[in-house]
Order: sequence, then C-alpha cells, then structure tokens
Amino acid sequence: MSYLDIFILGWNLNALMFVVNLLLAVRVIKTNDIEEIKAQTRLLEDLKYEFDKYYPNRKIEILTSYIVPFTAFFRMSLRLLEMFLFFSKNKNTTMYDFMVYKYSYDIQKAKSRSI
Repeated sequence: MSYLDIFILGWNLNALMFVVNLLLAVRVIKTNDIEEIKAQTRLLEDLKYEFDKYYPNRKIEILTSYIVPFTAFFRMSLRLLEMFLFFSKNKNTTMYDFMVYKYSYDIQKAKSRSI
C-alpha cells in the first residue's frame, strides 16, 4: 500500500464521518419541531459565544481535521463514542442536552485552566 493509497483511505474515512455528522444533524432536525429548534438555537448561541472566547481558532481546527487524513475520522469516532456513553447513562435526553453538556463542560475546563 503506497502513501497515496493511505492518504486516500484517510480522506475517504474523513468524508464518511462528514456524512455521518450530516445525517445526525438531519435526524435531529426531523425529530424536533421548528419552534423548539429555534428556542434551543437561541440558548445554544449564548454558550457558543462564550465557548468561542476560550477557543477562538476552533473553526480552523475543524477544517484542518477534515483536510489531514484520518484526523476527522478519529475525532468524530471519539465524539460518537462520547455521545453513546452520554445517552446510555442519561436516559430520555436529547441531542440538545448533549450539546449543552458538552459546551458547558468545555467552558468550565477552559476556565479552570485559565485561572
């Protein structure tokens, strides 16, 4: 297997994770009411704004992870595992609950490091 084959395999796995991420987003949108999604979005915007203060280069990191072979695959695999564990431990929760948990946890972690 050549280096080019390994890179192509890595990019294909990254593309697979992009599609999985997109399908998760579509599934969440289909299962919720439009008004409920709008209300949740407003609440998540505040958390995202605070999150962006501590991680200003996050968008660049995400784009880079999809360009570098295998990086997005491993990143998304760990995120999916984390989501599975969260949902198995916390019954009757939604993707919104997971996002609030994840943003809050990362913000608290960044605050504790900056002290």
